[in-house]
Amino acid sequence: MKPGEIVVVHLQNPPEKQWGVLLELQPFGITLRGLNVASFEDWVRSIVRDMESSLGLATVFFPMTRVERMALDERVGEVESMGESFERLVGRSVEAYFEESGEA
Repeated sequence: MKPGEIVVVHLQNPPEKQWGVLLELQPFGITLRGLNVASFEDWVRSIVRDMESSLGLATVFFPMTRVERMALDERVGEVESMGESFERLVGRSVEAYFEESGEA
């Protein structure tokens, strides 16, 4: 995986999942511009409704001691990726949204 790709990071202590664009991958940690997977649907809905929202993307560093695994955000069989879900609901790709909004 390389910077610029959309990923899902599984963390431990405490367990959580983060989704977003990978900014940096180093032996000591990961820098991600994204949000908690649990907030993804609310964030997308606020974009669809063109609402000002308290939800947004944050740039966060996670030390490797917390990283359990990282996966590309990609379709698995019939299950669409989060990025595909975003594009279906918003009408543009995540990458285009990031670029237009200055999010990444």
